[in-house]
Amino acid sequence: MEANRRTRGLVTGAVLAVVGGLLLFSSSVPRLPGNVMSLVETFLPWLGLAVPVGLIVAAVRRSAVAATACLVVAAVWVGVFRAALPTWASGTPAAYDMTVVQHNVSDENTSPSRVAKILLAPDPDVVALQELTESSLPAFRIVLGRTHPHHATVGTVGLWSKYPLTEIGRVDIRPRAVGSGWDRGLRAVVHTPHGEVATYVAHLPSVRVRPAEGYATGWRDESAGLLGHALAGERAATVLVLGDLNGTADDRGLDPVMSQVRGSRGEFAFSWPAGVPLARIDHVLSRGAEVTTTWTLPDTGSDHLPVAARIRF
Repeated sequence: MEANRRTRGLVTGAVLAVVGGLLLFSSSVPRLPGNVMSLVETFLPWLGLAVPVGLIVAAVRRSAVAATACLVVAAVWVGVFRAALPTWASGTPAAYDMTVVQHNVSDENTSPSRVAKILLAPDPDVVALQELTESSLPAFRIVLGRTHPHHATVGTVGLWSKYPLTEIGRVDIRPRAVGSGWDRGLRAVVHTPHGEVATYVAHLPSVRVRPAEGYATGWRDESAGLLGHALAGERAATVLVLGDLNGTADDRGLDPVMSQVRGSRGEFAFSWPAGVPLARIDHVLSRGAEVTTTWTLPDTGSDHLPVAARIRF
C-alpha cells in the first residue's frame, strides 16, 4: 500500500516533465513528422494549462509527485514568460519615439473606413496593412491619407506614413510553387525625424493542418527564408518589419526572419483569431531600434486584431 502511494501520479508527473522540457528546450527538439514542433511552438504559452489540469489530478489522486511536478512546471512557465506577465506596479512608461500599427484587414472586410478609424486611434506614425483589395483600397487612401499623406502599395500590402517615403519597391517573397502576380512584400525608406528607417511590409503564406501533411508550413517557411535573405542584405542601420507572418516568434519556421530582427517579449498581445486570440502572428520587429511595447487594438471585423507598437531609436 505504501509503495502504491509513492507511485501515484507518476504518469501525470512524467507528462508534466515533458511539458516543462518543451517550455525550456522546444527549439532543441529536432523536426518531427507532420511538423509537430512548429505547431507546439505556435501555442507554446498555452502549455501552462497543464498545471491546473495536473493540480486537479494531484488532488483526486492525492499524489505528492504530481503536485510537486505542477509546482516545478509552474515555476518554469513563469521563468520563460515572466516578461509578458502584468506587474500591476506603477511606474514610468517606457520612452518611445514612434508608434506603428500593423493589421491584416481581411479581404472580406466590408467596412474599410471604420477599420481605418480604429487604426488611427493610437495616433500612429506608420500604418502597415495586408489583404488590401481593389474595392477597399480607395477608402483606406481617403481616411488614412488625411493624416498619413505618404503611402505606397505593392500587390495586397500597403504602407501609410506621416513622413516621406523613398526607395519604394517590391520584395520577392513568393514561394516557387505560387504563380506570378502574388505580391505580398514591400520595402520603403521612411524619413522620420530620428533618421531613415528601412521598413518592410510582408504577408507570408497561410499554414494549414492537413491529414496527409500534418502542420503544413512549407510555403510559409520558404517565404520566411526569402524575407530573411532580404533582411540579411539590408544595409540600412535601422530596420522595421511589419507584417502578418502567419507564425509566432517561437515558431522555428520563422527563424530566418527572427535571426535578423526582434520584437517585444513584454506582452503576449495575441492577435489571432480575433474572436478568441490564441497567438500573436502579426508582428512589429526591428533592428537598430527597440520595440518597447506591443498591444492589440479593438476588433475591426477582420479575423486578425490590429497590433500597435512603440519604437525607441
